[in-house]
Amino acid sequence: MTVMRRALEFLFTRALRSRLGVALVIAVLVLGVLGAARLVSGPLDPANGLSSRPNRPITTVDPTAGDDGVLSSAAPRSPVTSPGARTPEQTADRFATAWVGRPGMTAEEWQAGLRPLATPALRDKLAGVEPESVPAEKVAGPPTMREQTATFVELLLPLDAGRLRLELVSSDGGWLVDVLDWERP
Repeated sequence: MTVMRRALEFLFTRALRSRLGVALVIAVLVLGVLGAARLVSGPLDPANGLSSRPNRPITTVDPTAGDDGVLSSAAPRSPVTSPGARTPEQTADRFATAWVGRPGMTAEEWQAGLRPLATPALRDKLAGVEPESVPAEKVAGPPTMREQTATFVELLLPLDAGRLRLELVSSDGGWLVDVLDWERP
């Protein structure tokens, strides 16, 4: 019994007080937990896990469809206008002139001038706007176009009190203003 007593005394007074002893105890505990988990889980199915992974990467985009990134090296496609329809520049110029309006114009007249040049979504947004709230009085120059796609362009128009940014979309009847933004100088 003295041998057992000496072994326990050595274990608790010297071995467990050293770093090596603590590391060994932790290793035994971890291995015990893992062994118990394996015993409880039962036999492994070879069809589950990594053995059934695909033999090539899973893609969600057709690799031959072209670049779908934000940055593109290709030049944007020029906007397409139907024969006899207004160009994006003409639509933007007419819209800006109608948006600025004229002195004494009623809200109904102002809305009627914008209606054929705007999308239904923009018409709904401008439904309660009064022409007196427009911060500019006249168009100060020709529009500058930023081509995005064949059916979407952005135009910047200088006005006497800032800059009007319009986003135009192509529809069956030609180009319509879809977004209106006012930029102060």
